[in-house]
Amino acid sequence: MRVFLWRDLIDTWHFSQLLALWAGRKIAAPIQPRFVMSNAVIQVPAAPAHAAIEHFKAEFTFETDCWDTHEALEQGNPGFVLVDARSPEMFAKGHIAGAVNIPHGKIIGSRMTDYPDSTLFVTYCAGPHCNGAARAALKLARLGFPVKIMSGGVTGWLDEGFDLQAN
Repeated sequence: MRVFLWRDLIDTWHFSQLLALWAGRKIAAPIQPRFVMSNAVIQVPAAPAHAAIEHFKAEFTFETDCWDTHEALEQGNPGFVLVDARSPEMFAKGHIAGAVNIPHGKIIGSRMTDYPDSTLFVTYCAGPHCNGAARAALKLARLGFPVKIMSGGVTGWLDEGFDLQAN
């Protein structure tokens, strides 16, 4: 006597679906691969489309990218102040033309009084390995300013093929 396993039942079902397909009848469901290896990507299911839309749409309220920043700066009046949150030494070695250097540790209310409350700031730092842009953005937000981070920082800027300006 043979013991049937779930695998045998699934194989039998797949075979019946293939026979039905071959005979020209409609099959009940598409044939799926028998085994999918588990991995970290698929262990947690993806969000439903409506939740993903809201999440990714919200990301654009917090960040911009190097390409869009570059294009805006090329227009001459970008509508934001670009803040290099790195040290003065790093800024002098190379920074984005038009950026002002305000290290995140120096962002305090008395220093920011020259800017109207509605001034949009875009912060950047060295790159993905650095959190200076996030620190600067947090301080600016706490002071009541609208702010975004330029994703990628200097690393992303250079990866896009854009130049830095040195003092």
